[in-house]
Amino acid sequence: MTGRPPKGRTWGRRGITPTVRVSGRSRGRLSVAGLLCFRPGLPARLCYRLRRHTGRKSERRSLSETDYIRLLDGAHQLLKAPLIVVWDRLSTHVSKTMQALVDERDWLTVVLLPGYAPDLNPVEGLWAHIKRSLANLAARTLSELETLLRSRLKALQYRHSILGGFLAGTGLTLDRPNEP
Repeated sequence: MTGRPPKGRTWGRRGITPTVRVSGRSRGRLSVAGLLCFRPGLPARLCYRLRRHTGRKSERRSLSETDYIRLLDGAHQLLKAPLIVVWDRLSTHVSKTMQALVDERDWLTVVLLPGYAPDLNPVEGLWAHIKRSLANLAARTLSELETLLRSRLKALQYRHSILGGFLAGTGLTLDRPNEP
């Protein structure tokens, strides 16, 4: 996410389009990674990590493999259970470095979604929900955007029915297949 707000609908006087001026020249961006954790019979959980990028030339502009693996390690500690992670085919998720990090963890199983299948990824629904909630909010600084984003994500952590709805929106279920 950058300092440029997503567009959204709003009310205004007839014939006058409301506009919000933003600088758009802010240095830096926020990267967010999230896990929606589902277990039959238990409420859905949200784990996430934010990383702030200041815009320095030598700095990576996205989350690295170590950022993602720290998120998975944190989720494992929180849930106290083995994880089966269903990932899209982001280059960081399928890199050799990531594969080596995953292989070091016997409690972690990674399953890849088919190529370009955002409709099967419940986290895509989460990001769409968050972006809609931030529409028409113009943060003046990256710190203000970070605070807004953290508060929205924190509030969602306790809305288990909404988190479960992101899985329902994919049409996938947690039921085990009938075994003969």
